[in-house]
Amino acid sequence: MSESIAVGSTRAPWHLWVIGVIALLWNAIGAMDYIMTETKNQSYMSGFTPEQLAFFYALPAWVVSAWAIGVWGGVLGSLLLLFKRSFAVWVLLASLLGIIVTAFHNYVLANGMSVMGRAGAILFAAIFLVALGLYLYARAMNKRRVLV
Repeated sequence: MSESIAVGSTRAPWHLWVIGVIALLWNAIGAMDYIMTETKNQSYMSGFTPEQLAFFYALPAWVVSAWAIGVWGGVLGSLLLLFKRSFAVWVLLASLLGIIVTAFHNYVLANGMSVMGRAGAILFAAIFLVALGLYLYARAMNKRRVLV
């Protein structure tokens, strides 16, 4: 007779739902920005200067790919977090790495600081900090066996 071992997760704490929903909304804004920029939506892009538009539209394919991983990884990772799936940890890590690669290009290899200004850099820092926080939160929930 074999002994069955109960394998399961701990009940999800209330803050998982709050953080998951806020994260999904936050990342949906990033997804909208990505889509509007990549499709060159005229009404959305009209708020940017010609210099900023030239910067966005000249991004190399590898940067656009890293940006896509950052954005869509954030959306998928948020959904996985809400569904209590441990794979959220890896997807949110990929999202964070995509953001880091994009920032490296924009602020080290290119002139993103002069094009986007201080406000752009502050927004990018906020995006990085949220992505880092989400990854660390998902990792902590996984360690507590809330995610399966």
